[in-house]
Amino acid sequence: MIVLGALMRGIAEQMARNGIATLTGHVQVHHRGYRSDPVIENSISAPKEVTEVLKDVLPAQAVWSPRVRVNAVVSNARHTTGITIVGIEPVREAKVSFIGGALSEGRYFSEGETSGIIVGKALVNTFETRLGRKLVVMSQGTDRDIASRAFRIVGIFRAELESTEKQFVFIPLGAAQQMLKLNDHISEVSIVLDGDKNVDEVAENLKKVLSAEHYEVHTWRELLPLVTAYLKLNEVFIYIWFVVVFVAMSFGVVNTTLMAVFERIREFGLLKALGMKPWWIVRGVVTETFFILVIGLVIGNILSFFSVAVLSGIGIDLSALAAGSEYFGISRVIYPVLDVRDFAGSNCVVLFLGLCVSLYPAIKAARFTPVEALAHT
Repeated sequence: MIVLGALMRGIAEQMARNGIATLTGHVQVHHRGYRSDPVIENSISAPKEVTEVLKDVLPAQAVWSPRVRVNAVVSNARHTTGITIVGIEPVREAKVSFIGGALSEGRYFSEGETSGIIVGKALVNTFETRLGRKLVVMSQGTDRDIASRAFRIVGIFRAELESTEKQFVFIPLGAAQQMLKLNDHISEVSIVLDGDKNVDEVAENLKKVLSAEHYEVHTWRELLPLVTAYLKLNEVFIYIWFVVVFVAMSFGVVNTTLMAVFERIREFGLLKALGMKPWWIVRGVVTETFFILVIGLVIGNILSFFSVAVLSGIGIDLSALAAGSEYFGISRVIYPVLDVRDFAGSNCVVLFLGLCVSLYPAIKAARFTPVEALAHT
């Protein structure tokens, strides 16, 4: 139960962590209407107004980064596909999203760079290209004409999900604004806080200061509804699964206790003949079961902690099932996460329900009459 709970927690936490790191952040600020219709016309036209608010409202440990994010088409001589352009401020973005530490080949953007592009490993493989080669990026500008520009690949990144490598390409923020004729407009501001505890509080504070007529503020739970739904379902499913596992285990508890009772029928009969009350026999059998359960819990906890410790170091590699796992947003490698609630819950379930199922053989032992028991062979 503990190992299973740790694996499920690990999957859930990695899904949330990947979602936050993959250009979501803890909180995002958009122009009103951008979420429902993410077109270039719904860009933030006064980014300085937003940045001034962020300096006043955000906690000291928070970091943020402005972005331009638009749908586009990328092509080379032989291949064309749809992607999402992400225009970034390199220094700020490295502190906010995964891209700062995800490069597997090449380099990150240098200061003042305008013609470089960073793409995912999967996209590079699909396009049969490499570092130093050019890609042509096309999208619709603010004048509603097709804007296109050639960029040279300076870096290749790896992500937890292959779909991320195929979907996003990164270019400098200034280059994106110039290409799309955005002036200083941006699509969003992504904010990363020091932990997940005060996300709602920060979002509410921003909503109070920023005009609701012009801006929208969303937490990562609103931006990632599928992940949020999975996290809620996971909390319930873990305890349902604990009960299911215990039901299977309970047959073993009952069988073991019944065998112990039937092997000592004459002993129980003699005790009743000497005046022992049925309740004392029930109490004796339940007490014996309690000690058996405690011994089992100690051994089980030791084995589970050892298993979780080993798996936390090496993880469970799902690379062979990457296509199926990525459909659900699960990382290629799962690392279990031990939670005190799962530890306490599984131990309480086993101990409490184990004592409950032991009542049946205990009551059966108490119902033997001395004559029946002593005549038993």
